[in-house]
Amino acid sequence: MAATSTEEASAYDRLLAKYKRVANIQNAAGLLSWDQQVIMPDEGTPARSQQMSTLSALSHELLTDDEFGDLLDEVEASDLSDEEADVVRELRRDYERAARVPSELVEQISAASSEAIPSWKEAKAEDDFSKFAPHLEKHVELKREYAEYIDPDRDAYEVLFEDYEPCLPLDQAEEILAEVREVLVPMIADIRESDVELAVDAFKGDYPADEQEELARDALSTLGYPWERGRLDTAPHPFSSGTQFDARVTTRYDESDPLGSLFSTIHEFGHALYTLGLPDEHYGTPLGESRNLSVHESQSRLWENHVGRSKSFWEHFMPTFSEHFPDIDATVEEAYEAANQVYEDNFIRVEADELTYHLHIVIRFELERALISGELDVEDVPEAWNDKYEEYLGIRPETDTEGCLQDIHWAYGNFGYFPTYSLGSIMAAQLFASASEDIDDLDEKIAAGEFADLREWLRENVHQRGRRYETNDLVKLATGDDFAADDFLDYVDAKYSALYNL
Repeated sequence: MAATSTEEASAYDRLLAKYKRVANIQNAAGLLSWDQQVIMPDEGTPARSQQMSTLSALSHELLTDDEFGDLLDEVEASDLSDEEADVVRELRRDYERAARVPSELVEQISAASSEAIPSWKEAKAEDDFSKFAPHLEKHVELKREYAEYIDPDRDAYEVLFEDYEPCLPLDQAEEILAEVREVLVPMIADIRESDVELAVDAFKGDYPADEQEELARDALSTLGYPWERGRLDTAPHPFSSGTQFDARVTTRYDESDPLGSLFSTIHEFGHALYTLGLPDEHYGTPLGESRNLSVHESQSRLWENHVGRSKSFWEHFMPTFSEHFPDIDATVEEAYEAANQVYEDNFIRVEADELTYHLHIVIRFELERALISGELDVEDVPEAWNDKYEEYLGIRPETDTEGCLQDIHWAYGNFGYFPTYSLGSIMAAQLFASASEDIDDLDEKIAAGEFADLREWLRENVHQRGRRYETNDLVKLATGDDFAADDFLDYVDAKYSALYNL
């Protein structure tokens, strides 16, 4: 039974009102971050660094003030509905974690990120890791200190992982990832030994960026992106950010690779659709916020891989592609094969196929754990990176630009983020398998360009639930089963065994 007295209801309402101020500041900071990556002038960094630092400190101070803690205590002692109790659980987690970290350190981390991002861009453009190394060193030191404040008795990396996956234990995540690695490594070896020749050159040619942008816009419209609440731009590292009222998508263009921008756009559409599917009426509260990065990544991977790379999608979208690039005469089957080839020599994570992708993640996961533990020095990152690529993928980057400088995550100090990518892919397969059971003739509907039923299924089973349920509970509610790798392994086995005659 929900709280009914004026005093109790007022305490809960006042608690939410205080949290909404925190959420609004964080959302404003997110918009400034979008601006910095997309349109901010090159010399805007000094001011932007101070702005972001101030907003980070302010939101931290509001979240950790004594009144917030007192209200939490008061509300927790009252008679709450199940939904209210779930909200308070999330606020308690946020409060206790934040309260352990000094505002000065939060401000330092934010400022370090604002300063690191342009240095990372410059280092990547000039293939010069030394220009980024001091910023990475600073981030490592600050994040070790951050983890020490939160819990000095636990592994620092485990503490950092909880920033992105607060309610999925790291040991459970590692167990799931280990199961996937054990299957994918021999599968990839078998694929490379296969004598099947896919139509890998189906999209060989030149594709002007402006026409690729028009294709990306058509893809977004086809999938159901509401332009009145979003926009498409370019960024060095594609991303999506925003709220349920304004969720923006970015991509990037390579004029020799139209599939790269197309799948990047579809991937970010999945993120944006999740954000836009959060309930409007709960904006600024945990019920109006996404669960975590693994769940968020499940949405982008579901649309990118299970929809965008499916033969059904290409049956529908190939005519649109040909309208933009009439010189292409690829069949649907050839387009499907080109979209699902397993690369032998790809160095770039965001351009990887959906199998070797997970080895890209393993490399980053192992390196950042070693950085945080002190087993790896920052100056040794390029060589360690290249050694692992040679060990796991049989290739060795020739430049830092295509090696350790390719991702923006460490410029933000985001250690613990990378595992959520693979976890999201695994979760996506489980969700799509369940959606396929619940939606009649889903493949046929995708082939006909009818995506409304899938959007609504995801909205009802994932998006609208916000942060009410913890990760394992959310997956169980949506699919009826515990979060596991089974559906993902069945999916890749069936798909790639057929493609490569394994």
